[in-house]
Amino acid sequence: MSSWAGRSAAEIAAAVRAKRVTPREVVAGHLARIERLDGRIGAFRKVRAEAALAEADEVAARADLAGLPLAGVPVAVKDNLPVRGESCRNGSAATPDSPAAEDHVTVARLRAAGAVVVGLTNVPELCVFATTEGPYGIARNPWDPSRTAGGSSGGSAAAVAAGLVPLALGNDGMGSLRIPAANCGLVTLKPGPAVVPAGIGHGDWFGMAENGPLATTVEDLRLMLGVLADAEFERRRERSPLRIAVALRSPVAGAYVSRPYTNAVRRAAGVLARSGHRVRRAEPPYPLSLGVTALRHWTAGTAVDAEVLDPARLARRTRVHAALGRRFTRAVRTGAARDRLRARLAPFFTGHDVLLTPALARRCPQAGPWHERGWLRNILADSAYAPFTPPWNLTGWPAMSVPVGTLPSGAPCAVQLVGLPGTEALLLGVAEELAELIPWRRTAPVAEHR
Repeated sequence: MSSWAGRSAAEIAAAVRAKRVTPREVVAGHLARIERLDGRIGAFRKVRAEAALAEADEVAARADLAGLPLAGVPVAVKDNLPVRGESCRNGSAATPDSPAAEDHVTVARLRAAGAVVVGLTNVPELCVFATTEGPYGIARNPWDPSRTAGGSSGGSAAAVAAGLVPLALGNDGMGSLRIPAANCGLVTLKPGPAVVPAGIGHGDWFGMAENGPLATTVEDLRLMLGVLADAEFERRRERSPLRIAVALRSPVAGAYVSRPYTNAVRRAAGVLARSGHRVRRAEPPYPLSLGVTALRHWTAGTAVDAEVLDPARLARRTRVHAALGRRFTRAVRTGAARDRLRARLAPFFTGHDVLLTPALARRCPQAGPWHERGWLRNILADSAYAPFTPPWNLTGWPAMSVPVGTLPSGAPCAVQLVGLPGTEALLLGVAEELAELIPWRRTAPVAEHR
């Protein structure tokens, strides 16, 4: 019964459509793995065991089973998106514990495609920080449980990396898909605007936040993205040479990029060059003010989300973040700073099809009660290890994280791919090429270390 846990979504869906396995058998096997492993990982806030099995039976009885792209595939949903009949806590004791009346549109699309929601995954409070912990637990990295899974889609990433589900839904407002994916050895894509429905919190962090998939393979990523976007992302039929820029410098002044992460980019650049692409070193003209611009938008987004909540029930780091952001909300709403950044960076892409950078600057922090620590300590830790993601939320352009090897510790190491709006299919093609040229273990060996 548990043999389907650890398989890809594409494999599972094909087997269910062919009636080689039932959705109940698939879901039950994944629930058994969750029960066995999640006590050490902390991926889930809520596991919907009985409801998921009942919904698996409903999928099996559907007349359109043979055409469902995600037939019987167990999925996890980040706990800042409504799931019908479940509370949406957003990592906070300040949010209401009342069931949602309707699914978020992305959840509804997954269910329409035959997926079964097995649970809601842990996030940091209001999805603010790049580590995942709070009143509902600590999400740990399945490759090394002493380390964080990252944030804010940390629970979703941990669930996929541990083989608890083959796919998870998350979102990304300052790197919240790409950071945990890079930590946990997954592939993910933050799409550009209007590709996947957003509707995250109170205004999508001024349009910077996008929903997206987390997966172990590019095939699964493409499959889930197509369902979420209600569109097809066709494979590149001919791999004509692309102009790929390689950048190693941190976009945020003062952030140091450690050698294993620059080496990972050089390795990826080398295999792409040998594959026929035109690869050259070129640094985007990031403004010195980028770090300040990112901080203003990051805090202002939190201020808006916290407006309707009782501040006394928020963690101190969240209260400080929101209080700072209230000073910037009016200016951020104009979008002027983002327009200036787009105008500055767009000419760079006239000479390059894809930008290749490190996904992270250094190894992820130790797992622990970061929600009990001071605001500045959190900000410094997050900014030091994850400075590469914010520019592409500010511009709104699509960006991916793709694993390309391991650190000396054996933990995953990843690169980031960035393109202009509308290049999601192009980025998926480059990620697919990297996955072929640098094969990667699909799931963490967490089960071997009990």
